[in-house]
Amino acid sequence: MSEKRTHSDYLQKAAMYELLAQFYKYSFPNLHMQYYLKHIKYMNKAMNFMRTNPQPLQLAAKVRFLHTSPDSPNVDIYIDGKRVIRDLPFKNVSAVLSLPAGKHHIDIYQTGNMVDSVLNKTITVEPGKSYTLAAIDSVKKLRLLVFQNQPSVPRNESKVRFIHLSPDTSPLDIAVKDRDVIFPNVSYKQATEYLGLTPMTVDLEARATGSKHIILPLPRVQFMANESYTIVFIGLANGQPEFQFITIKE
Repeated sequence: MSEKRTHSDYLQKAAMYELLAQFYKYSFPNLHMQYYLKHIKYMNKAMNFMRTNPQPLQLAAKVRFLHTSPDSPNVDIYIDGKRVIRDLPFKNVSAVLSLPAGKHHIDIYQTGNMVDSVLNKTITVEPGKSYTLAAIDSVKKLRLLVFQNQPSVPRNESKVRFIHLSPDTSPLDIAVKDRDVIFPNVSYKQATEYLGLTPMTVDLEARATGSKHIILPLPRVQFMANESYTIVFIGLANGQPEFQFITIKE
């Protein structure tokens, strides 16, 4: 039984015969022509293979960067050696970037300083998936956390999750104002599950876990139809920038 050829096999054969044709081009014209015709033959085989064996389209991954390091200046972000984000300030999220599935190397520098990186990390992204890459902790021990997003929402509904990225804030209970806790004991670096919602505007609050003590009110938070949200707690409980939240549409 003959071994099944692949597209790569045909291309390798074509390249080999092209080299041989070039080698004999002036010394043995007949051999040059013989190998050149073989080169054309295998190039045609490679093209026919692609036509009859279409490769599945691999969707790109989507990533966005979130700067939550409380004492870090603005940052420049490089992926695989290429600068993709410039001058990203604290509590800001970048535009969404497309990345081929697989491994990628991330380098983060203080803006304008390419001598000493403050973080370098290799990440792996999967085709068609969406990620938030959050720079956390102090600038001297900067880390990058990877959170997978879920931007799809059932028609005419909404949803939200919460991420705790304030390094000196104790665990939180997320609650409706003066009412029940919806996510208990959310600790630093933790992301909750998504909560499906009817579109609404609601007053929420972050409480010290297990108590009624309100650490941060979240007044009139609006959840629109067909939108997915991430609410992130950032800043410092005992310092500057102050403890606060930001809302990100997905």
